[in-house]
Amino acid sequence: MLPESTFRSSALQPGERFECWRALMSETHAPMDMRSEHAADFWVNQRNISLGEVTVYPLECHPLTFHRTAKLIRKSDPEAYHLSLVKRGTGMVTLGKETLVHSVFDYHTSDTSRSFELCTGPEPFEVIGVEIPKALIPLPPRAADQVIGKRISARDGMGALLATFLTQLAADSHSYQPADGPRLSTVLADLIASLFAGVLDADRSLTPESHRRTLTLRIKAFIRDTSDDPRLDIAAIAAAHHISVSYLHRLFRQEGDGTTVAGFLHQQRLARAHRDLSDPLRQGVPVHVIAAKRGFRHAEAFSRAFREAYGMPPAAFRKQLLAFERA
Repeated sequence: MLPESTFRSSALQPGERFECWRALMSETHAPMDMRSEHAADFWVNQRNISLGEVTVYPLECHPLTFHRTAKLIRKSDPEAYHLSLVKRGTGMVTLGKETLVHSVFDYHTSDTSRSFELCTGPEPFEVIGVEIPKALIPLPPRAADQVIGKRISARDGMGALLATFLTQLAADSHSYQPADGPRLSTVLADLIASLFAGVLDADRSLTPESHRRTLTLRIKAFIRDTSDDPRLDIAAIAAAHHISVSYLHRLFRQEGDGTTVAGFLHQQRLARAHRDLSDPLRQGVPVHVIAAKRGFRHAEAFSRAFREAYGMPPAAFRKQLLAFERA
């Protein structure tokens, strides 16, 4: 499991919750002041997931205002960027003379070296936040600084890819080992840099290594989303990303985990079929129909692949699962 800490206000008396959390936030390495009209009955749930130098922090709370003042900056400045995916509610950010309202599936950004105020809307607020040192973003500092305060969507493109990564990381943090933290932080830095570069239309600012890793992540997301299409093959995947088949193979080889393009596609299809066969609501769906739905052209080939992956044919797996549930 990744190193993680949790603050849940329900563990405290209602009258103590806001001041306790406010005191904790004022003593972090990027301290902020806070105020809320719900201080008397405040609730907040926050997790801090450590990836080494990078922290991911899922947060939900009552409406409030965060304020990073010049005085607090002088007290402590870790020289980091904050980027938050809004999952629920709205937030109005004032950065210098600029004010911008963020809603669900937007990102709001801030810089620990610059004063800002974030005022959430009247409803509960939920985000998945990231604190990342500026030095880890593979972009020229002047370029990255220009992104802070701009409107960024999480609905498509790199914004959607980053949102998927953050959501899965927050949901499955227990499934990773501490040794996975540095690799996850590198992936996250590349995704944020690619998002920033897209906002600036400055892809040339990315390092070749960041380009490669980000392209590979984009390709894997594409395969996950389209694996049900029986026409999807290596050539189609390469064509969809305007690269050659040989370069596609090279990208997967450079990942270093031994997974091939065909192997990754095969894994996605098998995993989806496995979930379907495990679903009681689909127990009446014939095995060959599930196989076809998940991109397998031939039922025999599917049965053979399923047996190799899970130790028994799909029909036997379903029969065993149903017998276990009835026992």
